[in-house]
Amino acid sequence: MARPDPMLERIEAFNRNHGGRVIVRHVASGYSLHSERSGGPVARLKPTGEGDKVRVLAWHREKWGASGPFGVPTMMLDRALDYIYSNPFFWIYV
Repeated sequence: MARPDPMLERIEAFNRNHGGRVIVRHVASGYSLHSERSGGPVARLKPTGEGDKVRVLAWHREKWGASGPFGVPTMMLDRALDYIYSNPFFWIYV
């Protein structure tokens, strides 16, 4: 039986509450968000190991990279999800 993943559950709950636009997968040491409609990459969340802080990555030319103008932003999970859902930059490939 799989162990509960509180961060995955929070991401999925946020997604459901915002119209279910993404598919969330726990891959390696992070969470990949892909468009439910097209399958295109939306964002990647990498936990920092400090509570619920995550690094927010975006898709760039076949790989995940910096999503902010000054590198990879780090923020609490709830703020990161708001950042992704409200920023058109993440929805280019969908």
